[in-house]
Amino acid sequence: MFPDHFSCKPCRLWLVFTILVVLLAGCGVTSSPGSGGGSGGGNLACSVMSTGQRASLGGFVPFTSSSLWNTDISSAPVDPNSATIMSNWVGAVNMHPDWGTDPTYGIPYVVVDGNQAMVNVNLGAYGDESDPGPMPVPANAPVEGGSSSTGDRHVLVLDNNNCFLYEMYNASVNSDGSWNADSTAVWDLLGNEQRPYTWTSADAAGLPIFPGLVRYDEVAAGKIQHAFRFTLPHTRAAFTPPASHLAANSSDPTAPPMGMRLRLKSSYDISGFSSNVQTILTAMKKYGLILADNGSALYVTGVSDSRWSTELDQLKTVPSSAFEVLQISPVYTNSSYPTGSAPTISSFTASATHVSSGGSVTLSWSASNAMYKIVSPGAGAVRDTKVTVKPTATTTYTLYATNQYGRTSATVTVNVP
Repeated sequence: MFPDHFSCKPCRLWLVFTILVVLLAGCGVTSSPGSGGGSGGGNLACSVMSTGQRASLGGFVPFTSSSLWNTDISSAPVDPNSATIMSNWVGAVNMHPDWGTDPTYGIPYVVVDGNQAMVNVNLGAYGDESDPGPMPVPANAPVEGGSSSTGDRHVLVLDNNNCFLYEMYNASVNSDGSWNADSTAVWDLLGNEQRPYTWTSADAAGLPIFPGLVRYDEVAAGKIQHAFRFTLPHTRAAFTPPASHLAANSSDPTAPPMGMRLRLKSSYDISGFSSNVQTILTAMKKYGLILADNGSALYVTGVSDSRWSTELDQLKTVPSSAFEVLQISPVYTNSSYPTGSAPTISSFTASATHVSSGGSVTLSWSASNAMYKIVSPGAGAVRDTKVTVKPTATTTYTLYATNQYGRTSATVTVNVP
């Protein structure tokens, strides 16, 4: 599994999350379960998602219809170098479904609700680009490759109460329910978010992992409305939208950039495949594949599930010649990416700066031009403009506001005698 997903760790920066335990005496912060995200999601679109491992999303599609994950590219122009790229960098291989029935294969996920407690995640190697927590990650959240895996160890958690996606790389749980991780990212499932340019995520291309997975619930429903994640052995020092980060392992300027998109040719006959496989292949014609990491050639990522059948082997008969490269434009490097203004925080205040232990304090803020916001410690990812915390010791709270150009922060301290 490791070579198929993160075979080039030295080539890139990684994000790491810090998530704080709900009743962490050292920080003196308490936060009610599910308090992250502000107002809660009972009336949000993601509330149709079931809970549990490999849970059905009930037809909910992450991100907006304008997201490049969800864009119909069936009529998009082919890159003039498509044939050369396919020949030189993909090769004469067949597509490989990188998932199946084995629970240690593929990338798992879990959906939680508003009762899931927020917990601590200890920062690892790449904290300089991390979204601080806390996060609602269960102690039994499934880890890619299994609990004893030495591979990428991704952990993906969706919150159906507040519509946030939490992703961690090289994650492991501790005996107190907290987690360690080398890289994490928060994604607003109701928005059209991207990482700041040149920032990574839990994936090499700076992309979310979950929306690019092939899932059983979608195939069983007969409709997939998003692109898929795939890997290639070599990429160059460049990226193209929706990617925001490069992970170069080739100095050849003709190698593919992260974010490059393939499309199954409209002329490719899928009538001989099973109905489930036709659903997958139809999505590849309409939404395509997005290059997300260095790994084995034309490996497409999915979620393993005991309900899959041997019909998945039909995907292994689809040749690389059935695919074409869509026009690669624009192309960015670490010296040519777009620049702009980071979010503005005009205020971040507390309703009281002195409070007895466990007393309620309302933190309020005004921030503009932000794709998402996080209050740490205590609340985590938030939607509203205020949140209630209950410190048990003097605590300095930080508001982080992030967009595609960077991050801005502000602090306020609440004193506990």
